[in-house]
Amino acid sequence: MQNSQVKISPDLQQFIDKFEPSKFKLMSRGIEIRGINDIQRNIAQAREIIERLKLRLIVSHNAEMLSYRGFEVNNF
Repeated sequence: MQNSQVKISPDLQQFIDKFEPSKFKLMSRGIEIRGINDIQRNIAQAREIIERLKLRLIVSHNAEMLSYRGFEVNNF
């Protein structure tokens, strides 16, 4: 089994530094942020950071992610 490391884009690293998620999972296309109590406020905050810093990222979430109070931030 090969152990491949996922590279973080500069935009994604800048987002992580600003948003400071306490619990996230690194994926091939971005990160998955989990364990958020106020999900709507945090999604809005994530979108605001992305827009303000003009990052090439998108916020993604669906009903399944709501079950574990999470959302994704992916490379555009």
